[in-house]
Amino acid sequence: MRFRRAPGWPAVLSDGPVLLRPYRRSDAVAWSEVRRANRDWLARWESSPAGDWDELNSPATFRWVHRDQRRSARTGEGMPFAVCLYTDGEERLVGHLNLGNIVRRAFCSGYVGYWVDRRVAGRGVIPTALALAVDHAFGPGGLHRIEVNIRPENGPSRRVVEKLGFREEAYHARYMHIDGAWRDHIGYAMTSEEVAAEGGLLARWHRLRANAR
Repeated sequence: MRFRRAPGWPAVLSDGPVLLRPYRRSDAVAWSEVRRANRDWLARWESSPAGDWDELNSPATFRWVHRDQRRSARTGEGMPFAVCLYTDGEERLVGHLNLGNIVRRAFCSGYVGYWVDRRVAGRGVIPTALALAVDHAFGPGGLHRIEVNIRPENGPSRRVVEKLGFREEAYHARYMHIDGAWRDHIGYAMTSEEVAAEGGLLARWHRLRANAR
């Protein structure tokens, strides 16, 4: 079966050293190393695993993950980006960002999820990546609304979306099975009109960083 190319995909996005690109099969080892090294940092925020963490995040498992990512991208249901840092001529995989559950027609909406290597947390990598992805979604991706759901206890992730201007819209009780139990989540959202007048979310993020210096 041949699929028509989904709006806005594939795409490579960048700002400074932050690079977003589609995953490659050759990312298996790097992906596994980052995931395994960040078990304590990531496990409490992710869906309850159906097995051993090291096994579920092995290079062999990545082949299945990559296949699922390619399928969702081909069908237009997702835009799965590897988040990389490009410095001194070298590229390093440091995280993941996915625009998923994309619905077209009258909704033109999607959900975003992300994680980052603890060793580069606090350096503006994920805010930059999120701003790049949202601008792309609202532009070539043809979406109108982006939602993010975050556990109330996840202060760093909440600060990312709040400083970028996502609106807090809802409190979802027992929303998702995370780290062994049904966990509440806070729902945030943004529509294209909210950043259009500012030249996009990345432009807003640049101004925020400049004003903070």
